[in-house]
Amino acid sequence: MTTWPGRKGGWGLQRKFSTSAEREEVECRKEGAGHGQSLVSHLLTQGPELGLELVFVWNRDPGRMAGSVPPSLQLQNLAALGERHPDLVVEVAHPQIIQESGAQILRHANLLVGSPSALADQATEQRLLEASHRWDHAVFVARGALWGSEDITRLDAAGGLQSLRVTMATHPNGFRLEGPLAAVRSTEHRTVLYEGPVRGLCPFAPRNSNTMAAAALAAPSLGFDRVVGVLVADLSLADMHVVDVELTGPPGPTGRCFAVHTHRENPAEPGAVTGSATVTAFWRSLLGCCQLPSRPGIHLC
Repeated sequence: MTTWPGRKGGWGLQRKFSTSAEREEVECRKEGAGHGQSLVSHLLTQGPELGLELVFVWNRDPGRMAGSVPPSLQLQNLAALGERHPDLVVEVAHPQIIQESGAQILRHANLLVGSPSALADQATEQRLLEASHRWDHAVFVARGALWGSEDITRLDAAGGLQSLRVTMATHPNGFRLEGPLAAVRSTEHRTVLYEGPVRGLCPFAPRNSNTMAAAALAAPSLGFDRVVGVLVADLSLADMHVVDVELTGPPGPTGRCFAVHTHRENPAEPGAVTGSATVTAFWRSLLGCCQLPSRPGIHLC
C-alpha cells in the first residue's frame, strides 16, 4: 500500500510507500510519490529522488515478503495500517481486498485501486463512496491497460457515446478464472469464453477483467451493465495480451455514426496475468494520482 501525509491546503505522498506482489497492497506518502514486487523495487530505487518513501508492504501471506522487503517495512496486520500514518494506500493484490477492506482503508488515507473489477459489485462501490465522503478521502482507480480512457470520458460527458465494447484476448494459461468460466475448455484455436455486460464477467474473471472495469468507470453513462466485455482464449497468443476497444456515437445528420477502434498488443511472459506495459502504466497512474487534488469520489487516473 502507499501512503503520503497530507499537507496544509493539499495532500501528497509522504515519501513513504509500500507494496505487495500477487496479493499485496502498497502504501506511499507524498512529499513526493505498485504492481507488487516491481512497485517495491521502483519505490526503493526511485522513490527518494521523487520525494517518495516506502512506508510498508502488506501481504496476506507474510512469507512472500521474506528476502524482498526489509523487516521494518513489513506490515503483519492490515488493520494496523493507521499506525503507519499513510496518505495513500495502493492496492495491487486482488479485488477481494477492496471488497473486504477498502472502506476501512479510506478512514485513514486516500486509496489507489489496482483491481477495478472489485467495483462491479454494487455494494462495494457504494461502501467506498460512502467512506470516501465520510472521511474526506479520494478513491483513485488505475486505468491499467485501457487505452484512450480520457477520450472515452470526454465523449461520454458530451453525450456522444452510444456503445463501448472491450475485447481481451490471450493464451488460456494467462487466465485466472473462477466459477463456471473455470470449467470452460478451449478446444479450438480461438474460443470466446464470455461476451456480455462487464458486471457479469468481473466476479468470474476478477484478475482478467480490470481493463473492462476501467472502461465501465470511464463511461458512467453506460457503466458496468452496458459496457460489453469479451474474453477470448487464443492459443496463438502465448506471449501477448491483446485488447481491442470499440466505441460508437449516435448517428449524425447523414445517418452515419462516429466510431473508434483501438488495438493494443501488450507483450507478456507466458502464463502471466499482467502484460509488461501495464506495469509501467500502473506506475504512471500512481505518480499521476499524487498530483491530483484529494476530493471525495471515485476518479480514474
